[in-house]
Amino acid sequence: MIKKAMILAAGFGKRIHPLTLKYPKPLLKIGNETLLSNTLKFLQSYKIENVVINVHYLGEQIIDYIKKNKFNLNIHTVEEKDKILDTGGGVLNAIKHFSNEPFLIINPDTIWNFNYLKELKLVEKLFFQNKENKCCLLVVDKKKSFDQSLEGDFNLKNNLVSRKNKNNLSFIYTGLQIIKPEAFSNIDKKIFSINSIWDDLIEKNALYGIESSINFLHVSTLNIYKDLLKKKFKY
Repeated sequence: MIKKAMILAAGFGKRIHPLTLKYPKPLLKIGNETLLSNTLKFLQSYKIENVVINVHYLGEQIIDYIKKNKFNLNIHTVEEKDKILDTGGGVLNAIKHFSNEPFLIINPDTIWNFNYLKELKLVEKLFFQNKENKCCLLVVDKKKSFDQSLEGDFNLKNNLVSRKNKNNLSFIYTGLQIIKPEAFSNIDKKIFSINSIWDDLIEKNALYGIESSINFLHVSTLNIYKDLLKKKFKY
């Protein structure tokens, strides 16, 4: 079972300005929880034991928040001090914390609730079905997205993720995946998107996915955030 996870929390949150001029996006609140606390409690509910959080923009606020709030998790923060390393570079920069073990990567932008626990189990089951698997994503039909302006990232057929028919991509990445450290073994750059890893696996017909059945609530823009604040949440 997966015991380690990484939360991507280094971004600038530019689409949420002006709120993110003073606060990092993971510390924005939805209901009684910050995006970060909601994500940490979700991981805790899945019996994750060790969490790495990468920080850059206003990172000291996130570090301070972790120190002041108690979570039943072993949490380690990794600072990207000079430059933000993008999603892939951020993971590679922290890869030593995962040894050779598969781990979960999760975005705090999504409103994770307990219904996702069952879907994470399905992702994990698919991931471990074949020892050659290097990555498995949780994706959702874009019709289920609260933000209807989001374009599709992938197509999905028989649990195989592709980007065929680029003008008609029907599925959105939810912000949850399980991956092996070896997926990063041939990367020779420090700053890069996780899309580089996915595209390489897609070329090899080796990127897998599970379709989520949950309505996708994701803090993407300031207007979407304001609309989400009007909803009543049960985490």
